[in-house]
Amino acid sequence: MLYHTSIDAMMEANFALMQHHNWSLSDIESMIPWEREIYVGYLIKFLEKQKLEAQQAQQNANSF
Repeated sequence: MLYHTSIDAMMEANFALMQHHNWSLSDIESMIPWEREIYVGYLIKFLEKQKLEAQQAQQNANSF
């Protein structure tokens, strides 16, 4: 949960959201804590799905 997150981890997550996913700091900071946690959870699931699909595509390409 967000309230268990250290300041350093929160700042690192904010930086990643801004640099890699084009979220603005004002958008991130305007979210209430549980809302931010939910959106970050969705993003993590999305990235994990993309990674899995890329791995499967690579395996399929290597099997030919």
